Amino acid sequence: MPPLIFRKGLDLKHEVAGVLAESYHSELVQRIKESDYRFQSGRLEIHLAREFGFCYGVDRAVDYAYQTRKRFSDRAVFLTGEIIHNPHVNDQLRAQGIRFLSDPGESMDALGSSDVVILPAFGVTIELLNDLQERGCTMVDTTCGSVLNVWKNVKRYAEDGFTSVIHGKYRHEETRATASQALLGGRGHYLVVLNEDEAAFVCDFIRGRHPASSGEFLSRFEHAVSEGFDPLRDLQRIGCANQTTMLSSESLNIGEMFRRAMRDRYGDEQLATRFRAFDTICSATQDRQDAVMTLLAEHPPDLMIVLGGYNSSNTCNLAKICAASVPTYHVAAPDGLVSSDEIRHKPVGVSQEVTTTGWLPAGRISVGLTSGASTPDNLVGAAIRRLEELSAT
Repeated sequence: MPPLIFRKGLDLKHEVAGVLAESYHSELVQRIKESDYRFQSGRLEIHLAREFGFCYGVDRAVDYAYQTRKRFSDRAVFLTGEIIHNPHVNDQLRAQGIRFLSDPGESMDALGSSDVVILPAFGVTIELLNDLQERGCTMVDTTCGSVLNVWKNVKRYAEDGFTSVIHGKYRHEETRATASQALLGGRGHYLVVLNEDEAAFVCDFIRGRHPASSGEFLSRFEHAVSEGFDPLRDLQRIGCANQTTMLSSESLNIGEMFRRAMRDRYGDEQLATRFRAFDTICSATQDRQDAVMTLLAEHPPDLMIVLGGYNSSNTCNLAKICAASVPTYHVAAPDGLVSSDEIRHKPVGVSQEVTTTGWLPAGRISVGLTSGASTPDNLVGAAIRRLEELSAT
């Protein structure tokens, strides 16, 4: 008998609603939303972006995880890795007794038919899914619908003989999962490009203008291509896709860069048979990016606070947008707001957390606030209370 795979929850939504609200809801945030997303206290004014925090896919994944723990209370429940990129949420799940296979001391090797495994919102590779099925594990699949849409397109590319060019981070769980879908049982190929600079390198290679040899090309993209990738062969027909949490404007620009390169190389008459692109940008990611740009335009703040995990791509991209306009502090959690003088944060383009002094100006101050799609409202509320406390000192 094949193992069970739950993809639409476990019919326990109402039973876990109370603990989810207790763990992640904020009455303060709800009141601020009802007050036109504005909070005033003394010299402090806060403007919330009108779209922030948990997206539908994240909310669904966390909900399914709690349902799984309740449904299988007598069995070991595992996550293949972080369900989303937020330390607070992942620690809450650990507190529920859900074990992370990525944690020290845990291993896939001991899994068997009595175990339950939750697949995260990012999805998992085909290889990992097959492994879990062979072990007979019961699975609860929380893969986001936006990710599934990307998979559908890259599989279609492979079926039609197109190489998938994925805008993303090749180490990211979602991109690894998408890349595995692009292989189509070994018949497809993929290339992952991180940014416009890497895309420009590849586009020049397609045009034949770049002096790099195939060997030099593969050295540059050593970990970002499928096995057996031949750039001379596998870049003749390409289809664009993206990691759903990347900066949407950059994904669109990269798609256009490749379209122009293929047109320059093969001419307008062959473009339709050589190049494809589908809109695989996550609507929630787009909404949050649009909302923060609207906030910056309509209520220009003195500084921006972007709240969320440092390994969260969508959060990092929100910080990147904000930093182009105003002083911006990407903080992992409210405790990063150390004092009115010190703040712990990760600057845009820097991999490590730093401590900055003199960050909170004297006098009246307007603060813009947003959070990544994996950040719950209770952390946003705690950050607001902390800002209120610090501005009063």
